[in-house]
Amino acid sequence: MPAVLLERSVVAVAGEDARVFLQGLVTCDMNKVAPGAPAFGALLSPQGKILFDFIVVEHAGRFLLDAPRALGADLLKRLGFYKLRAKVSLADLSSGEDGLCVVALPGAHAPAPASAIVYPDPRAAALGERAILPARDAAFARDAAAAYERVRIAAGVPLGGADFPYGDVFPHDVNMDLLNGVDFAKGCYVGQEVVSRMHHRGLLRRRVTPVAVEGAAAPATPILAGAAAIGALGATLGGEGLALVRLDRLQDALDSGAPLQAGAATVRARPFAHLRAG
Repeated sequence: MPAVLLERSVVAVAGEDARVFLQGLVTCDMNKVAPGAPAFGALLSPQGKILFDFIVVEHAGRFLLDAPRALGADLLKRLGFYKLRAKVSLADLSSGEDGLCVVALPGAHAPAPASAIVYPDPRAAALGERAILPARDAAFARDAAAAYERVRIAAGVPLGGADFPYGDVFPHDVNMDLLNGVDFAKGCYVGQEVVSRMHHRGLLRRRVTPVAVEGAAAPATPILAGAAAIGALGATLGGEGLALVRLDRLQDALDSGAPLQAGAATVRARPFAHLRAG
């Protein structure tokens, strides 16, 4: 069922240097982005941590970033910082009467309006399609946010701000390497050296992993194995959720049989193979 994603905004990057400009900044390979072939990527700090993540969509000679609304102004500011003399224009297309919005289209759904730019979600096949369209044309997608959230959690796809904090995680921590979010064969981009070293040397310490949750606990609630903190809970819905955990501490807890608690809620780790990238 279509669901308007109120937490998303649309940032446009246009101009004759747009592709080259983004190629030197983001984790995905912009040379593989084409109309109908979007990419999932991120803009990192020089230390390799995620500042912004987004889906890049090419349409009508420009690139549209399907990005977190709460970070829209900061994303524009950061892109402007790197712009220098590049022939690039930047704009937030989400405000005003003609503002654009993002709609999730998982599974079977009614046809989107003719004004919609429809594209496959590049992170996981289970998430189906998405659309960018004028907010005035989004009436066909209502009251399905909870249903989409259930699909997202079941697919093991983390959401920034809900399942992890921006500025404090590496792409591998939040499964971007499993969800088509990092191209390890492309050239340099901001933070690339750190990400490449983590990948090739196996320095991974944390992952977002599916969990079962009995009871109620808010996102960011610490998960404890006895007195030892192993991570933090992310979003939960209907007894299923995601959690950002230290892999070694989780394994120690599983080996010892120590129960996992997040506040008053009991947590059980799901097999990591539950993730479905593609």
